[in-house]
Amino acid sequence: MKAVVWQGTNKVGVERVPDPTLILQTDAIVRVTSTAICGSDLHLLDGFIPGMERGDIVGHEFMGEIVEVGRDVRNVKVGDRVVVPFNLACGVCDPCRRGLFSACDNSNPAPNARTVEALYGAMSPGGLFGYTHMFGGYAGGQAQFVRVPFADVGCFKIESDLRDEQVLFLTDIFPTGYQAAEQCGIVPGRDVVAVFGAGPVGQFAARSALMLGAAHVIVIDRVPERLGMAEAAGCQVINYEKEDVLLALRDATGGRGPDHVIDGVGLEAHGHGPGALLDTAEQKMRMSFDRITAVRWAILSCAKGGTVSMPGVYAGLVDKFPLGAAFGKGLTFRLGQTHTHRYVLPLLDRIQSGQIDPSFVITHRASLDEAPELYKTFRDKHDGCVKVVLDPWGQPGEVQKV
Repeated sequence: MKAVVWQGTNKVGVERVPDPTLILQTDAIVRVTSTAICGSDLHLLDGFIPGMERGDIVGHEFMGEIVEVGRDVRNVKVGDRVVVPFNLACGVCDPCRRGLFSACDNSNPAPNARTVEALYGAMSPGGLFGYTHMFGGYAGGQAQFVRVPFADVGCFKIESDLRDEQVLFLTDIFPTGYQAAEQCGIVPGRDVVAVFGAGPVGQFAARSALMLGAAHVIVIDRVPERLGMAEAAGCQVINYEKEDVLLALRDATGGRGPDHVIDGVGLEAHGHGPGALLDTAEQKMRMSFDRITAVRWAILSCAKGGTVSMPGVYAGLVDKFPLGAAFGKGLTFRLGQTHTHRYVLPLLDRIQSGQIDPSFVITHRASLDEAPELYKTFRDKHDGCVKVVLDPWGQPGEVQKV
């Protein structure tokens, strides 16, 4: 089969690799019909997440049709059309029973788990598709076929006639944005929410905040196409290259700051000022994994007693973190991988009822063969690129811009 594989820092390629096979009788094999490039995939491309090996299949946003199941699979069958959350969960461990699916105890086996524990000094999270050997070493979804472990828990049937592009993002970015907004505890009709980053996760976080009743949503970025997409949803936008972010947020909130702030950027945040310059220098020298400008701005701008919600991916230790400001204002932090399985069905209901059509975020479509080019287009924010969807069975050819 064809698959997108990691070939080293700043290089992915499309290669012929062996088709996946069932390993356990709780597995399923999915023929992928649609897959996407996620912003967190760019951290792998840029070499900021340890644990990648040459030839690893990448990608964790995918859906398709089940073509084979193990004898112990009960909830899905051959022929079912399914979406698959980006994280793997067994469904029976203590975190899974509490709905904390991304913290599954059984989906990230040793020695991978021990690597995470050694790096971070903590218990390991669950496994992820296509996202380093620290998180299970599972083959990813930018491929023609994928093995899905724990198929009864990880395969959600789509039984309506909704198009792939309307449900594909249930695998990651829609639940990620929604969880980011939900964990703010928005008071409907009253609270103001600021979202740093107008990439795909930021777009869904902003729309989710509006769905949850936020009185006003402000989105901060520098890319005109992304800001325009947020503005079209009814958000106020701030271009941080043209305005002082902290002053603009104070002006927009009567001087008190937004009640809740969402960091939808993660470890490769851009910015300006001494802190941003030092972050960039340290990251280039591998003295730090993370550039935390967005987190700093989030803390400094948030209202007293507010929430900083962090769906953006972070990888390691950071410095120049304004902990004193967070303490002084009594902020609450909510962060971590999305418990995707918790949200798939409720958000599918919102799509089916017409509250949202997630395909709004797509700007580029192409076959799998164009993935290497589009990784760079997406990373460099060229050609108005916000979200790329790939057809694993499409013929090589030109990229279609929406």
